[in-house]
Amino acid sequence: MAMMPVTDSMFLLGESREHPLHVGGLQLFQRPEGAGPDFVGNLHRELLSEVDIRSLFRRRPRGIGTVGPLAWANDDDIDLEYHVRLSALPAPGQVRQLLELVSRLHGSLLDRHRPLWEAHLIDGLSENRFAVYTKVHHALVDGVSALRLLQKSLSEDPDERDMRPPWSPRMRTDAAAPPRGREGPPLSGIANAFGAVRDVISLAPAVVRYANQVFQEQSATLPFEAPKSMFNVPITGARRFAAQGWPMDRIRAVGVAAGATVNDVMLAMCAGALREYMIELGALPDKPLVAAVPISLRSDSDGEAGGNAVGLILCTLATDVEDPVDRLTAISESMRRGKQFYSGMSQLQITALSAIPFAPLAVALVPGAQKLTPPAFNLLISNVPGPKRPLYWNGARMEGVYPVSIPYEGQALNITVTSYDGSLEFGLTGCRRTVPHLQRLLTHLETSLAAMEKELV
Repeated sequence: MAMMPVTDSMFLLGESREHPLHVGGLQLFQRPEGAGPDFVGNLHRELLSEVDIRSLFRRRPRGIGTVGPLAWANDDDIDLEYHVRLSALPAPGQVRQLLELVSRLHGSLLDRHRPLWEAHLIDGLSENRFAVYTKVHHALVDGVSALRLLQKSLSEDPDERDMRPPWSPRMRTDAAAPPRGREGPPLSGIANAFGAVRDVISLAPAVVRYANQVFQEQSATLPFEAPKSMFNVPITGARRFAAQGWPMDRIRAVGVAAGATVNDVMLAMCAGALREYMIELGALPDKPLVAAVPISLRSDSDGEAGGNAVGLILCTLATDVEDPVDRLTAISESMRRGKQFYSGMSQLQITALSAIPFAPLAVALVPGAQKLTPPAFNLLISNVPGPKRPLYWNGARMEGVYPVSIPYEGQALNITVTSYDGSLEFGLTGCRRTVPHLQRLLTHLETSLAAMEKELV
């Protein structure tokens, strides 16, 4: 039995029927040339034949006394037929029907008596395509580690056929490996402990710096400056999902012309889309919306480790600004200040300070708290870097990969994007009741990008 880090256990402790806390992904594949009608069915049978499962995908939560799930237990008798499922759309299935199915699948809770993941192969799509939807509890992985696992299960070679799924390693390496954090000679553990103590001691000046910024300097976007909005209300467990990709060349060209990063332009696309969407509904606040933008604290040496390692920057979306270029400038400057604030801090310090604006999400689970506490931010917008080249799964070309993320209580909309093969792939996940006509945001994203191109490119 292994104890969970606090950053992982909070995703289990805070979960309820109205608040599923798993992350997901939708991949769209083109069948290889000459593939027969049983191609997807055969893939499913092959997946069920895999008996070597990574330890990460054998973990199920275990309670300690009456406290709740604070430890991991290994499931040595995993039922793959439960976890790996085959579905089909009425042929010829359209993308709209696929997104409706993913919306329903994403709204159901994972079974805590089993390892916390599912994979769904979805057949019947038009144009000789099929899809894979996976969901894994956020206590097991964050978006970066999930994408890394996916990438390692695919190949750049379209002729390679011995590709295993993310939950099955090529070799039995993880079973014999020591638990993470115990590798290396004994002295390395002592050094790590001293490093952690040093970080905790130096956290106090960082908190003082944070407070000074809140009350005096006002030099960055700060918690509780966000206005109340249509997204900052109680939510249900039902989900709506919409997805689309945009050419990276278009986004990069705007960034070069404006002296902004790709991430800045992505945020400006979201800001413009949200502005138009809320104007349509008569719900645009006078004050600008504030986005929480996660930043990965993982390094390349982290490999395939699970768990969570993220910090948080609060960024104005300047939705009160009509001009798209001025809006982009404000967003770019806000992100620059946020990154500068964390400069020189350790991972522990960044994680600790990032927890401050997340505190209202925990408070929001208390009935009636939404009316008493202002939102620390209005929505989460994440950007997870993905593969730069086309990838294949047993000969099937992956055409798109779309993140399916988590709306929180008081945070009815989540926007997560990832890059893939020259495209920026947007995944929009919202509370089905609270965020009406979610797919309209896709149209507004295109309008927002085109408006910036018109003035800059």
